[in-house]
Amino acid sequence: MSAPDERGALTSRPSLYEYALRLYRAEPEGRYPKGGYPLQDRWSREGPSWSETQDAVLAALTPLLTDPDTVRAADEFQRRLGELGVQDRIFYRSLDKPSPDDEAAARALGRHLTRTGTSTAAVGVGLRLLAHLVEPEDVPYLKILGLLRGLTRPVVDALTGIDPSTAALIWLGDRVQGRERRHMIEALVSRDDPAARAWLMIIPLEPRAVFPATARMIAETVRLADILSKDPVDPRALAQGARLLVRMTNVEDSQTEILAYPHAVAAYEAIVARAAQLSPTLDHYATLLSLALDLRSGSSVLLDWRPGQCEALLRTLERVLKAPGWAAVHAGDPGDRVARHRADWTRRTAQRLFAGRKAPARFRVEVAVRDPLVPQVVETRILIDDRPLVPYAFGHGPGKSPEYLLDSGRLRAGTEPREVRLAEAYCTEGCCGALYVTIRREGGHVVWEDWKRPATLPARRPAPELPEYRFDAAEYDAEIARAENDRSWAWPAREAARLIAAGLRDRPELLTRWDAKLDWLGTDFSDPDAIALSFTYRPGLAAGRGDTDGPRLQFIWDLPDDGTPPEERAAAALRRLAEEDPKRYAEVRGGSREDAEALGYPWPESRGRR
Repeated sequence: MSAPDERGALTSRPSLYEYALRLYRAEPEGRYPKGGYPLQDRWSREGPSWSETQDAVLAALTPLLTDPDTVRAADEFQRRLGELGVQDRIFYRSLDKPSPDDEAAARALGRHLTRTGTSTAAVGVGLRLLAHLVEPEDVPYLKILGLLRGLTRPVVDALTGIDPSTAALIWLGDRVQGRERRHMIEALVSRDDPAARAWLMIIPLEPRAVFPATARMIAETVRLADILSKDPVDPRALAQGARLLVRMTNVEDSQTEILAYPHAVAAYEAIVARAAQLSPTLDHYATLLSLALDLRSGSSVLLDWRPGQCEALLRTLERVLKAPGWAAVHAGDPGDRVARHRADWTRRTAQRLFAGRKAPARFRVEVAVRDPLVPQVVETRILIDDRPLVPYAFGHGPGKSPEYLLDSGRLRAGTEPREVRLAEAYCTEGCCGALYVTIRREGGHVVWEDWKRPATLPARRPAPELPEYRFDAAEYDAEIARAENDRSWAWPAREAARLIAAGLRDRPELLTRWDAKLDWLGTDFSDPDAIALSFTYRPGLAAGRGDTDGPRLQFIWDLPDDGTPPEERAAAALRRLAEEDPKRYAEVRGGSREDAEALGYPWPESRGRR
């Protein structure tokens, strides 16, 4: 692969293509930085946004599409981008396909911009031109540009315009990671191509690359049910199939995809029947345990099982995971933080999941903690007549956290009716709604009634009718008390966060004395050992004023793991709040620059980055 022959006006830096090629040649098989190679341009807060200038950019581009002098047209266009002040923006807007008479000139301009452009804006526009006009000779250049941060998506869009591009997409997919790899996956799942199917069966299922809907599309593209129906099944394919099912059970989109996968029951049967063929590794243990967790209380319970089939699969998984050789995986690797968290999670979850199961109950509450390898979701699962309520009646997001439903006592039944939000859409209630119920006590019964929720489930399916549920009051109270007092699901940092929250409920003056009000408190999303406490500072709160229209700021206090037991860690945090203004050691994370300046606090410059 060589640098392009044609060159425009002399510039003070190399083209983006030359820059990326140099980085690639320096370490052709090296580990690429997350998100791709950094761009030469520094994305800036200054200057207009694309939304403000894209019409002007297109107006400058249009007359140049028919200019026979490609070099002059490209130089003129880059000069115009400089005048508009948008050289460091990446152009994502689709362009109309030029007329047949103008295709050759537009293709030449697109090639020149992608191969010699020195700004992300120029290269981005060139990629959008080639999306309609790409030819095989463009592929080597596109592959290299796809390694640059932010350019992967437009490169993939351009590559999908040419038939023999599967190899190029796989080449890129092997080098990028996270959401950049997702673009490759989404382009390949629509192809009936043996090479694409083979690659999809071996890729890591990173949460940022493979959403639940993507996992379902992969399973359908590779014909997973057919692969698993054969004997013998390649252990690698078996493991990947199990991981795909696990990803489909996660609630990270608008629905749990396991219910939309038509071959879910057959895939479960085949995987569980062959589970003992997997080697006893931490990853395999966590994968099988995740399947068991969903078969017990998650969306998978709602699949079209034969009588007793789901319970039989659970018993098989229990036998496999309790077999000799599997117990060692609980040790984990003390030097690997993720492995240590997964090992701790498998130990806690297996003890709870495979404890002596009681006879089915009319009303049951379970706290489910998912594999730490995926973004942490801790949800309260409510089962009525052994049917998980939230995915059955709502489906747009997980149940609320145990801190919200259990620690607060919201599920307790009193003589006064209480409306309780049981679940909220993953995209927030304001977007796709929430699930509400009114709970009241009536003599010897607890009544759940007056349901509020969207009229449709995901995929526009009508929501099932929900009756008025009546539970034996003594049995209901006993189950709520058991669930509220069961902390076996919690890891140390989560327990410490609960104790801090309880301390603040008992002593709200610990924050209000500093003109602060608690927003939220919990373990850090990316580091389960860390605790994050968010509060809003509004002058006058301590005096009972707190002007709602006045300046305010959001602060977050990060509490890293200090190795102490949860009780000591919580007591130390509460003690510090009592003795020292938290605005001195927390960081500003929200509000506005103007409010920060008015209140005398530095505004974090990184917040303005694009």
